[in-house]
Amino acid sequence: MLALRVPLYRRRVGRIAVDMAACCALSALLIVSALSQEAPEKAAPLRLQLNKVETTGESCRITMVIDNSKGAGLKSYKVDLFAFDTEGVAQKRVAVELGPLPPRKTTVKIFDFPGIACNKVGRVLLNDVLACDGGDAAREACLERTETETKAGLPFDR
Repeated sequence: MLALRVPLYRRRVGRIAVDMAACCALSALLIVSALSQEAPEKAAPLRLQLNKVETTGESCRITMVIDNSKGAGLKSYKVDLFAFDTEGVAQKRVAVELGPLPPRKTTVKIFDFPGIACNKVGRVLLNDVLACDGGDAAREACLERTETETKAGLPFDR
């Protein structure tokens, strides 16, 4: 009965205001949704640290610390590494399986660059990520999120 007492033009103005408020709310929701899709979250970094090098016989033994303390677990994480001599010439290539990497954990792996003494190595290069299996991680995404650092006195880059 109340609606009959309110003049028709006021009922229409009220309805337009409600419709405009709903339209503005929907527009704001769409804008926020579009912005969140344009700026995807950056994946948690996976840090490789060249921690220690030591000559064992005719090989250079590498101790690598893999910090996955902020990321999801990986069943496999295989990297392609190159050892360069002190003149900058590539000497040895090795593919190393560093996985499995449990979620939110730091692990240590030890492997050798066969046939080259550590005093002949001038630099180590992370050339590529060959395999990255687990979760929604693609090989390219793993390479992008991998960061390198060194405590061994040799440069370690990607």
